[in-house]
Amino acid sequence: MSIQISAYKSPYGELLLGAFEDRLCLCDWKYRKQRSAIDRRLQEKLNASFTDDKDSEVIIHTKKQLKEYFKGDRKNFDIPLLMVGTNFQRTVWQALKKISFGKTYSYQELSKKLNNPLAIRAIAAANGANSISIIIPCHRVIGSDGSLTGYAGGLPAKEKLLQLEGAISKTQLKLF
Repeated sequence: MSIQISAYKSPYGELLLGAFEDRLCLCDWKYRKQRSAIDRRLQEKLNASFTDDKDSEVIIHTKKQLKEYFKGDRKNFDIPLLMVGTNFQRTVWQALKKISFGKTYSYQELSKKLNNPLAIRAIAAANGANSISIIIPCHRVIGSDGSLTGYAGGLPAKEKLLQLEGAISKTQLKLF
């Protein structure tokens, strides 16, 4: 069993894309701190190893949709996903998918939406363990005070993604 991987150079940094059994399981920042932990989790839970991809349909489709997104022509993705994680993590990632383009939630709002108001730190950890960035929009989660908080692609990438989506303006960021 193998996870086909391919690199994608976005305007905000390089992403690694991975497909397993015709579903996307990886769309993550290549140079993130948790890179080896994310890769290990995928390989162990799927009992698969990484192989370089040339023609995977799902990766070709993902690159096309990401290009449209970065050009401002796409607000929603319709790629078959394989979310690899614990039940709790998958629940958080499903909630992230429901945050609309151009909107943000705080970790506190997300915890209330999940009917688990005391799990803010666990929700933040699940958010950080997301291996399908942008498509599962963990960048749309911000601090309760409106500040940008940690992001696997770095805060500059998070800021640019939120600006691209119209969720924040340059003037708004100067307040923090």
